[in-house]
Amino acid sequence: MTESSRQPVAKRVPKPLAKPAKGATKKDKPPTRKKVAAEQERVRAIFARFAALNPHPEGELEYVNPFTLLVAVVLSAQATDIGVNRATRGLFACASTPQAMVSLGEEGVREKIKTIGLFRAKAKNVVALSRKLIDEFGGEVPDTREALESLPGVGRKTANVVLNTAFGEKTIAVDTHLFRVSNRIPLARGTTPEAVERGLLAIVPDEYLLHAHHWLILHGRYICKARKPLCFACPIADLCQFPDKVACA
Repeated sequence: MTESSRQPVAKRVPKPLAKPAKGATKKDKPPTRKKVAAEQERVRAIFARFAALNPHPEGELEYVNPFTLLVAVVLSAQATDIGVNRATRGLFACASTPQAMVSLGEEGVREKIKTIGLFRAKAKNVVALSRKLIDEFGGEVPDTREALESLPGVGRKTANVVLNTAFGEKTIAVDTHLFRVSNRIPLARGTTPEAVERGLLAIVPDEYLLHAHHWLILHGRYICKARKPLCFACPIADLCQFPDKVACA
């Protein structure tokens, strides 16, 4: 074979690396055991202080039985507990059972709760859920999440409140106060209430889980407020990692 008849050998050109997906970031290194232990101790200390200050916290909605609790929580959506209590005192005086609520009817319920926002839709839901309790649950409030969430006007948060308060289940009901506090301190961060709920269930020590959401809601309502948190009066200020803490009034 002559020199001129040889074919040049093609060079192998490496393929360009694929560009990372839009929004992708490098994974953070997993925390060390020391950091994990320190964070667990911080979380435990936070709830230990809440427990010492208020051993038996309670929600601020007024009710007389599981049914009226369920109704009060449904009515509390986008309303204050004070406003709901003002309306339900008259409502529950004449309708504290599903049967009585159905007899009162939508018009009667509307008249009792007309001072609450969205009262027309809420009255419709209250009568509808009362009728479903009679037809499908023997007039009793069910004690499972699936059954509760099948009722008109009942979502995950409402179901969690009823399961916790009426039936003693260790659940976390995430409202706007708790959502803010958990992300701010932080305890469990999340972009949705359910993400925060699951995060808290994973980190709150079992002995504090029953009352955890009451402590956090009350803390957010009276101390860790949205616009002007009262950090100077906060019992867990030294355990909080919120970068914009207010040192004085």
